[in-house]
Amino acid sequence: MAPDPLAPRISYTGDAVDIGGLADNPYAVASAWIDAAVARAAERGDVPEPTAMAVATVDAVGLPDVRTVLMRFLTPEGPGFVTNLDSAKGRQLAANPGVAATLTWPAMFRAIRFRGRAVELPDELVRDYFVTRPWGSRISAWASEQSAPIASRSALEARSAELAARWPDTGSPDDVPVPTRWGGYRIVPEEVEFWAGRPDRLHDRIVYARVAEGSLADAAAWAISRRQP
Repeated sequence: MAPDPLAPRISYTGDAVDIGGLADNPYAVASAWIDAAVARAAERGDVPEPTAMAVATVDAVGLPDVRTVLMRFLTPEGPGFVTNLDSAKGRQLAANPGVAATLTWPAMFRAIRFRGRAVELPDELVRDYFVTRPWGSRISAWASEQSAPIASRSALEARSAELAARWPDTGSPDDVPVPTRWGGYRIVPEEVEFWAGRPDRLHDRIVYARVAEGSLADAAAWAISRRQP
């Protein structure tokens, strides 16, 4: 007897993706798809956290590790995220900068995949981002020794309360200093894939592969092709 499926099967009805209708560079396409996801989240509410991005790294013994972060920016140089540099992903990327990341929007039957290497962000860019975070999020960046064990939830909350008292909310972006080991990474892609779910699992997969130096916006740096689903 065949096993029951884990979820009801649905037909994927994503918009067709044709190479001839795409821009000659992955930056333009990624920007348009992300803007569409953000707009749909605001209009229809069925795309929660449209910039949530699964980031995969490799640990010291070669095992893959993946977690979800928020993509904090997308520039022609690549997508970026912030983190505690002493976290598991920070340690892993310091040892091996190989990285893959995926933005997935099930309600839109769309996804974007990035594969490449991670480059640590400059301090000034990290600070410029950090001061835009809400006060509570800036406090939590200090309170959490990201990825390290902790005895209890109450211990974490006590640490947060201690730091909140040290740096009270004054309404200023500078009322909480940037943590010493707070940083971030930009993904410099070697490959960018645009996936669209289509009926009968005959999905569209359009891939931009790097063929030369250049940014995501530099058409000469990329060759575009279709892959089988």
